[in-house]
Amino acid sequence: MWLKSLIVASLLQMSVAGIAYAKGPFGSVNVGNWIGGAFSNDDTGAFSHCAVTTPYANGVILVVSQNAAGTWSLAFASPSYRFNKGENAAIDVTFDGREQARLYATAYQSNMLTAIMPVNVVRTFQKASLMVATAGRAVLNFDLTSTGPVIAALANCVTKVKADGLDKAGDFTKIAAKPQPAPDKQAPPAGSKATRAKSGTGFVVSANGHIVTNNHVIDGCVGDIKGNLAGEASMVLRVVSSDANNDLALLQAPSTMTFKDFARIRDRSIRSGDSVVAIGFPFHGLLTSDFTVTTGIVSSLSGMRNDSRFLQISAPVQPGNSGGPLFDTTGQIVGVVTAKIPVLRIAAATGNIPENINFAIKTGALRDFLDNSVVPYLTTEPKSDLKTTDIAGNARPYTMLISCNGTEQADAKR
Repeated sequence: MWLKSLIVASLLQMSVAGIAYAKGPFGSVNVGNWIGGAFSNDDTGAFSHCAVTTPYANGVILVVSQNAAGTWSLAFASPSYRFNKGENAAIDVTFDGREQARLYATAYQSNMLTAIMPVNVVRTFQKASLMVATAGRAVLNFDLTSTGPVIAALANCVTKVKADGLDKAGDFTKIAAKPQPAPDKQAPPAGSKATRAKSGTGFVVSANGHIVTNNHVIDGCVGDIKGNLAGEASMVLRVVSSDANNDLALLQAPSTMTFKDFARIRDRSIRSGDSVVAIGFPFHGLLTSDFTVTTGIVSSLSGMRNDSRFLQISAPVQPGNSGGPLFDTTGQIVGVVTAKIPVLRIAAATGNIPENINFAIKTGALRDFLDNSVVPYLTTEPKSDLKTTDIAGNARPYTMLISCNGTEQADAKR
């Protein structure tokens, strides 16, 4: 164990181009098999980079790092390598058999090739399950696990060390949630709008009880936010993070709760014309207390004004469906239901009443949000088609009614 730690520390210290000597690690990053932390330049004592490493059975050790300037690097190291310092090599990397990029690497150390990773490659690396690296005649496979949270932890490491210094380095894997406004449980001031019950839908994406919903479902909530699985008692949910721009929010069930069943996110892009199933709790209190199921197709791969973050769907949705899961015919998540077109506004502007035009957030935006929130979600390839009744039955253990008391001002913003 001490030998492995020594090798890892040495590799991490050499992982950034131009850093001949580095001291560390300060603090820690521990995600899956990845370990690392923050490092300083011994010549100046200043913070230089954050890095993590993990070994593979093929004898190669991957090192991922981000320096103080925000530049990302990917290094391939092995005790068997014998490079001349300054030697250059082109490395072609292919992710999940689809996305491909060429990296230009330099041997700053005799046993390591280090390449700068452009931001688009970092994002692909973050989401991929398999990377194939080709350099000359050498072809190496790397199963990528926990790359989403490890990239988020490294970015957190750089941000925190630049703000607080190396002497306050800690566990960079723990990313602080975005601060939420403190709930005001007092009576509203004179002249302000009263609160009223509001609700939406959410779905569980991890065994630890992480729940996805829309940001507008929880925006303006006063007091507790509650979650109910169909037929079960309510639980108080904690807000972990939110993204108003993409209309996503992440909630957490109590630590006493564990979930054997949770949603899997489809790993393959959906196409226009594919069938979809929407599940949620529309008009809760007026309609059934159980969830409802509607079906339709993907009408378009973009939303209003060609917004590529959204799908346009024909599956009917209503107020209360917001934040609910959108499934393909194999029961995998392909989107998060977010809105229906404002019928009256469109009718007033055009003289025509639009029909069957609704929207869902694509899984790309969802996965980015979950990666940045360090949530261990699962992806899967679509398999054989299921009956709609089976999709609904499978979704029952993890599709949740989300409710709270909210201000009417917040509802008006929707």
